[in-house]
Amino acid sequence: MTNRDHKPDRAPSADTIAAAATAAGKKGLPPVHLWDPPFCGDLDMRIARDGTWFYLGTPIGRPALVRLFSTILKREGDRYYLVTPVEKVGIIVDDAPFLAVDFAVTGAGQDQTVSFTTLTGDETTAGPDRPIRVTRDPETGEPTPYVLVRANLEALIDRKSFYRLVELCVAESVDGVEQFGLWSGGAFFPFQPAGELDLGQRSEAPA
Repeated sequence: MTNRDHKPDRAPSADTIAAAATAAGKKGLPPVHLWDPPFCGDLDMRIARDGTWFYLGTPIGRPALVRLFSTILKREGDRYYLVTPVEKVGIIVDDAPFLAVDFAVTGAGQDQTVSFTTLTGDETTAGPDRPIRVTRDPETGEPTPYVLVRANLEALIDRKSFYRLVELCVAESVDGVEQFGLWSGGAFFPFQPAGELDLGQRSEAPA
């Protein structure tokens, strides 16, 4: 997914954005939802599907810097930005801005709670306000699962975690249709109709 904007302004450097993010986030996650700064152009930064961040075509090798940038992500429509109180720059996100790489389970059945951890250290607990959704490729049927992390920003759930989630799935009736899905936080998240058996085939698990 490529961010484009017609404004010719030159974007500030990654160092400038990082410095502003550090100042803004001294007391936890910056309140990006409250900021509406002017657009300053597109930054040559990309988040790959596997969660790797690139700047000027090179992977960013400092986890702390990646974490810092991840705290000032904002989504507007189908576009992604890094924002500070005074500037906003567009970046490219190949799929989802976060990658869920592990999860923990407490409880069982309808009392079950599933909490995910992302590659950048965010934690999110699936529930009514942070749903899990699964899309399927119309040609191959391959499932791609996501969970909401915060403020319209999702994490792609990695393959090994998806395998484990499938083991927790049960069949429930949703609008008169038996669905194969997962309980978390008092909500049921359907993955697919229970009559379709290919969800469990590992050849069709997400990357």
